[in-house]
Amino acid sequence: MKVTLTFDNGPDPTGTTAWVLDVLRDHDVLTSFFVTGRQLEMPGGRALAERAHAAGHWIGNHTFSHSIQFGESDDPGLPEREIGATEALIGELSHPLRFFRPYAGGEISASLLSDAATRYLSAGGYTMALWNSVPRDWEGGTAWIDRCLDDVMRRDWTVVVLHDWPTGAMQYLPDLLKRLDRAGAEIVQDIAPDCLPVRSGQIVGDLRAMTTSFGEIPRPRA
Repeated sequence: MKVTLTFDNGPDPTGTTAWVLDVLRDHDVLTSFFVTGRQLEMPGGRALAERAHAAGHWIGNHTFSHSIQFGESDDPGLPEREIGATEALIGELSHPLRFFRPYAGGEISASLLSDAATRYLSAGGYTMALWNSVPRDWEGGTAWIDRCLDDVMRRDWTVVVLHDWPTGAMQYLPDLLKRLDRAGAEIVQDIAPDCLPVRSGQIVGDLRAMTTSFGEIPRPRA
């Protein structure tokens, strides 16, 4: 069983991201942090992203405002404001594959993308990184650990979405890592190929089920 842990919505300058980085360091785990432009602009936000990058974690783009799904707007300028502006803030910290994760509210649905967003990702050479496990750690407590383990036990390769966000859930991250180890899971940094439907600008997966069309939806390339 392979497990890829990823963290969304940060960096959190109030302490959560720093704690997560300490835990990952102590357990020799490398992950990806999908950051928002809004948080990067917070005092201390950029420094946390730099710390994560220096430790070997990958930095991805998770929109600027984390407030609207592309399929809910026909504004052709939205991708530039949400994706492009954040990528400019990430700058040299960006992974060579230019990882991007759309705002989804936890679920992959038809409003995830728009035709304009898809074309923007393709033209910009982005790699869209999705997921197959959202254990809802934002609800707090420890139940999310059981939900995560249940997902991991059902798949050969699980890409988990967690949040370095001040909900209190990340205080239990060491418990998750210990339980994954006891279960025999191999924690890897790579993202499962079937969670990468756009790779370096090439559309390799069928995006129709996750795209609201305001034009012609690009098809996968042969």
